[in-house]
Amino acid sequence: MARRYDCGDATDRKTGLREAASAIRRGELVVLPTDTVYGVGADAFSAEAVGDLLEAKGRGRNMPTPVLVGSPNTLHGLVTDFSEQAWELVDAFWPGALTLVARHQPSLTWDLGETQGTVAVRMPLHPVAIELLTEFGPMAVSSANLTGHPSPQDCDAAQDMLGDSVSVYLDAGPTPAAVPSSIVDVTGKVPVLLRAGALSADELREVVPDLEVAN
Repeated sequence: MARRYDCGDATDRKTGLREAASAIRRGELVVLPTDTVYGVGADAFSAEAVGDLLEAKGRGRNMPTPVLVGSPNTLHGLVTDFSEQAWELVDAFWPGALTLVARHQPSLTWDLGETQGTVAVRMPLHPVAIELLTEFGPMAVSSANLTGHPSPQDCDAAQDMLGDSVSVYLDAGPTPAAVPSSIVDVTGKVPVLLRAGALSADELREVVPDLEVAN
């Protein structure tokens, strides 16, 4: 039976964060708020848990799960060949609605789907998400919806879709925006905007002027 915690209440929030971290350690799924939409998360280093996440969403391995982190410093253990321009984007827009696609460390034993050696990583601008990520560590997180359905802006919508496939729901009220994060590929010599979301190409070019836009 899924448990739900009101993060607007200090005691419930503390209990909910503790229970969510424990659930993730057991290989279970949790729903958490972010600065864009609600996400469903699992231990990024548990292939079984990530598989359960994809199954809960009805999503295939051809759409790999992004990873959320609680601090830019976490990147040092996750990515390699991270360019100066990539760090400039991190400094300018994290925490926030910018996802960076980078090459992951070859030594990492995770299975996020068919990633071709890359990982899509982001630090969200939401206190509850950051607290959970700081407590647990990197999490595989995707929007908390069934594939093909709208991404949820509140906990009710997420729970209606995912039900008891999730162990813990962290309810922090409506999310600030339904606009998804912008995605920039930093695996090459020049950053490439793969998806324009909360950040426009013009905004990103103020930091990396040679940004290209994918066709």
